[in-house]
Amino acid sequence: MDCWDKNKIKTEDIYMNNKKPDKKEIENKLNLVIDKLMNLGRPDNDEELEKGGESIGFFKRDFGIKEWDWPQGVGLYGLLKIMQINGNDEYREFLYKWFKENIAEGLPSKNINTTTPLLTLVELNNYYNDTQFEELCIKWAEWLMNCLPRTKERGFQHVTSANGDRQGVRLNENEMWIDTLFMTVLFLNKMGQKYNRQDWINESIHQVLMHIKYLCDNKTGLFYHGWTFNEMNNFGGIFWCRGNSWFTLGILDYVDMFKGTLNSGVKEIIIDAYKAQTAALKKLQSKSGLWHTVLTDSSSYEEVSGSAAITAGILKGIRMGILDDSYIDVADKAINAILKNIDSDGTVLNVSGGTGMGYDAEHYKNILIAPMAYGQSLTILALVEALQNDKKSI
Repeated sequence: MDCWDKNKIKTEDIYMNNKKPDKKEIENKLNLVIDKLMNLGRPDNDEELEKGGESIGFFKRDFGIKEWDWPQGVGLYGLLKIMQINGNDEYREFLYKWFKENIAEGLPSKNINTTTPLLTLVELNNYYNDTQFEELCIKWAEWLMNCLPRTKERGFQHVTSANGDRQGVRLNENEMWIDTLFMTVLFLNKMGQKYNRQDWINESIHQVLMHIKYLCDNKTGLFYHGWTFNEMNNFGGIFWCRGNSWFTLGILDYVDMFKGTLNSGVKEIIIDAYKAQTAALKKLQSKSGLWHTVLTDSSSYEEVSGSAAITAGILKGIRMGILDDSYIDVADKAINAILKNIDSDGTVLNVSGGTGMGYDAEHYKNILIAPMAYGQSLTILALVEALQNDKKSI
């Protein structure tokens, strides 16, 4: 079965002690998760889920590994990262075929979310020097700079795919969402670094600072899901787990791309935001080791994809010397909990579906639980970080 009822799987019943995660178990389950990602299909109960529609996070395009959109894009990124870390070409052919087949079939509309696969493609093409790949990446970066709708103050408007229409878009006028940093800004900066385009790099910096300015809560250090210039507020003011995790995970990858060339003042603002956020997350970790889908609401279910991305981001912060050793226990506890949420066939359990903007906590609590490519991928990134964390956490 490829879908679960979140009421039947209660992660609050999982109690972990403080033992160090077992390296062999991590390696074994990592292999299972990778294999499942590469063969991930659609849920068995499509028709049942479709009745709930967007209100429970059902978007048909989100399921499986084949479609060109953000869930699959995050999945591809996980495969690329583990291939780079292991120093091998194990998944290169899979990635190459995925991109060639999608391009041949015809790509969906350009928007924030459909940009995500390109973060993998721009690096994958270092192996191939394929002119088709290169032209696609360059034209898409130019589209982001010149055609993507902007909010006030030139923020990237969080334009998404229209539900049920591959060529349509949902404008989300004058709205910025935290997801944009991972889905789009990482790609634009990577392109700027690769082609020495300072205008692309500068735009990526502007977008990072804009999102910190409007989405980071000064009182807690946590990030809101979104900001609207139409109403001048943060919608429901919700601290969503996976939304926060896009920053925890992505922002250190962003800084890394500069290879020491990022302006020191800008870097300090970014790292301070990261440290404030992780300090808040440290306090909000549940007894099981995971985080709740609404971070500040313990009655909301514990969610694995966001927890995995947070864990990967914390482990990277430890490895880079940004976070002190007090975070090792946080990471150990989280890794143990993540391992408990990997099924025998490699399916990552307790992953929430695609989540649109919500105006109250109930919106996030009602999102369906189902196997998703990003759940597999973010778990891969967490387990890989655990294995390479200087043996401090294993």
